[in-house]
Amino acid sequence: MERRDLLKYSAFMTLATAAGSGFAQVPLKQPPPVLGVKDVDAVPENYFVPDRFKGKTIIVTGCARGMGAAAAIRAAREGANVVGVDWIEDLGAATIKAITDAGGKAIFVAGDVGKTETCERMVAAAVQQFGRVDYAINNAGVMDGVYSGDPINYQKQKSLIFAPVHLASDEYWDRVFHSNAAGVFRSMRSELKQMVAQGGGGAIVNVGSIAGLTGLSGNPAYVASKHAVTGLTRNAAIDYAPYGIRVNSVNMAATDTPMVARAGALVKEASKEAGPKMGMIKTQSILAYADSQKRPATVWEQVSVMLFLLSPEASNLTGATYATDGGWTTY
Repeated sequence: MERRDLLKYSAFMTLATAAGSGFAQVPLKQPPPVLGVKDVDAVPENYFVPDRFKGKTIIVTGCARGMGAAAAIRAAREGANVVGVDWIEDLGAATIKAITDAGGKAIFVAGDVGKTETCERMVAAAVQQFGRVDYAINNAGVMDGVYSGDPINYQKQKSLIFAPVHLASDEYWDRVFHSNAAGVFRSMRSELKQMVAQGGGGAIVNVGSIAGLTGLSGNPAYVASKHAVTGLTRNAAIDYAPYGIRVNSVNMAATDTPMVARAGALVKEASKEAGPKMGMIKTQSILAYADSQKRPATVWEQVSVMLFLLSPEASNLTGATYATDGGWTTY
């Protein structure tokens, strides 16, 4: 609607509803329908760039499901040797089996990336199987302190679930930082040791969140730990540029993953309890709000940016925290 039409419409509304003004009833001019509305099409699940990573080895942590599984699958389609890592052993192994069944090259390493032993072992496995480490996507992370393979039991798990600072437990805080901050640090440390020793450069993408760029109501450990990921990304970009190693992060809003679905169920349970609900101030990105189905981002949309940042096409990009958030942090 043009501004002049909007003003006319507002005037008609004012005249028509004025009480005791003596104005005659004025027929209302309805606003014209909005034309040209179009949803943004998501990246197809089967889209890939043939041979983009042919002969290259990529470590993907958190490969059991969600973005990690999608990253591992698409990287393999693009020719990469994939080393998948996860603490949900059966699902992680299933992702790797799906890759090898389709003719791709991949191995699985079970373990917790918050532990140095796991991170050293995943790099050693990559070198033993494929000879080197070229790239890494540090995707493993949690939103609360419950083991991500366990089903929801809100009352039983309450001390480990996100809560405002004055209600949050030490165990919740420590477990989230163990996976999100220590896990990224220890993964990067092992990966960078190998990349520096190889002398051939490389690239790393850390998976952050809008919670690492802004505040996010009711989850202090997640927000603080994802801000730590932002800091680690920027710091490593400075230190490793002389080695030809680029480091960036992607930071998404709501994405269609099991972790986000689980968080939504927990928020629903928590909302039954007394207290202000500040998280309701903002619940959608620009693109989700504008979409006819209010859809979140897909894992394939997120993975497309991750793999681009690893690729030679992103040769001038490092130290950046990309808001892959559908415009969440814009408005």
